[in-house]
Amino acid sequence: MSGEYGAKEKPGEWPALRTMFPATPRNAPVVEDGQWVMPARDYASTRFSGLGEINRGNVKGLRLAWTFSDGNFYGHEGAPLVVGSTLYWVSPFPNELFALDLTKPGAPVKWHYKPPVQTAAQGVACCDKVNRGAAYADGRIFFNTLDNQVVAVDAATGAEAWRVRIGDINRGETMTMAPLVVKGKVLVGNSGGEMGVRGWLTALDAATGRTAWRAYSTGPDADVLIGPNFKPHYAQDRGKDLGVTSWPPGAWETGGGTVWGWISYDPELDLIFYGTGNPGPWNPEQRPGDNKWTAGIFARDPDTGEARWFYQWSPHDVHDYDGVNENVLLDLPIGGRTRKVIVRAERNGYMYVLDRATGQVLSADPFVHITSSKGVDLKTGAYQPNPTATPRLGTVVRGICPSAPGAKDWQPMSFSPRTGLLYVPHNNLCMDYEALEANYIAGTPYVGANVTMYAGPGGHRGEFTAWDPVRRRAAWKIRERFPVWSGALATAGDVVFYGTMDRWFRAVDATTGKILWQFRTGSGIIGQPVTFRGPDGKQYVAIFDGVGGWPGAIVSGDLSPEDKSAAGGFVGAMSDLPEYTEKGGTLYVFALP
Repeated sequence: MSGEYGAKEKPGEWPALRTMFPATPRNAPVVEDGQWVMPARDYASTRFSGLGEINRGNVKGLRLAWTFSDGNFYGHEGAPLVVGSTLYWVSPFPNELFALDLTKPGAPVKWHYKPPVQTAAQGVACCDKVNRGAAYADGRIFFNTLDNQVVAVDAATGAEAWRVRIGDINRGETMTMAPLVVKGKVLVGNSGGEMGVRGWLTALDAATGRTAWRAYSTGPDADVLIGPNFKPHYAQDRGKDLGVTSWPPGAWETGGGTVWGWISYDPELDLIFYGTGNPGPWNPEQRPGDNKWTAGIFARDPDTGEARWFYQWSPHDVHDYDGVNENVLLDLPIGGRTRKVIVRAERNGYMYVLDRATGQVLSADPFVHITSSKGVDLKTGAYQPNPTATPRLGTVVRGICPSAPGAKDWQPMSFSPRTGLLYVPHNNLCMDYEALEANYIAGTPYVGANVTMYAGPGGHRGEFTAWDPVRRRAAWKIRERFPVWSGALATAGDVVFYGTMDRWFRAVDATTGKILWQFRTGSGIIGQPVTFRGPDGKQYVAIFDGVGGWPGAIVSGDLSPEDKSAAGGFVGAMSDLPEYTEKGGTLYVFALP
């Protein structure tokens, strides 16, 4: 590989770590059935497949097997599901569900489900009209629509089993996240943190669609489902009704904390883990206080929704550092014993390792250049903001790193138990930030900031980093021209896949980071790669192209490159993206000859 982009920053002399990992149930070899039935493939959110037919010795022979276009040109951030001999795909708005028959040449459409939708939902979507995927359980496909419906469809026939609306576009609510089904409940959350929405996570009965419980991210303890079993590790998270008292009077009602990211589940602890989004508005002077329970992580009982612990990544978040990223559940050797941990690449730029039984922060190490804070106190768990990088009303504060999309946004990393490394797609962006007065009108933007983003140190805007969670440092990095906004996939073939916004789908050596194979797609990639075993017994790798989302809005939304503040300031960093990609929406499926 040659050239400025796609090049490693460090030679790959990194020994595999598998022998260091304890033999716990969590670290046991993956039971591989060749399917991909939930957003991250497993409850631990590893995005690791035990399939190894495609490996680092033969991946250079990958060939295009077949393609499929969904006829949609909004950003494609989702991942297909594969259940048995059928591949399922939810399109961006209007969120049509396709079932493709993998037993027939070219995988023709088996059935196609079109939900009735409110077209006005497009007007309140923050960052393109994306959808991040579906989930399968008990013969049904579950997915969300942008206009706040949750739908259950019979996986065999495409017949609608139930459909319920649980949010209101007139308040600015939308739904873009992928559901997770746990113990017969469909877990879903809302989007709209830039519209003054009050965030929540809702559990629906998978059989009927009835609401089992709803846990808000702001407000009184009763609304947040905080009770006597809530035992946060740190003192700053203890107290009555902090979701009210850590805000100016009434501000929690429009305070954000939406739940549009990922959910993990630990069956042994019987806890779900998920993050809460940024507080609103972005102007921090309008909401003094810690603004609980935004920009943090909850552990909850999946049966009742009852909160067990909480940790706040960015108290009184002043930079739009949503806390919604994925939580990878691992058992790691730390301090001479095995710890059940969450590993989390957070938007504020730190790679956290938390004890997932208690919420204690075990480590927090920078994985990008950071000016917005000075570190995390491991005794108190307290995030240490940098006062000189705090936005102020009417003043442009320059050189804030990471920028508003963070060191890493929603784009999910993967983990390989064979190498012991996490594979992190992320950003290298900084920003200038001016706080402005914001006025709340339901269903309209409630932001209060003027932001311009640009490339971080080195001039590149994205990186793909292999991170060692035991040694607490990067093993290798690959520089990319644009933010790496796709998900990552690791396999038992010791190959890792990811995509770029300038149209490359890459396979790299999981140990060294050497690029082994790449394919030029028709549009930039912001989707999530998956792999599966087809009915013919062969391993396939699949990825949708279709640039868009927040960083690609300049293309999918036809925005002017002259307006640097458009798309929340992202256009400032992406004005040359239209030179590298068109709109798209094609599924590419690859296999060995």
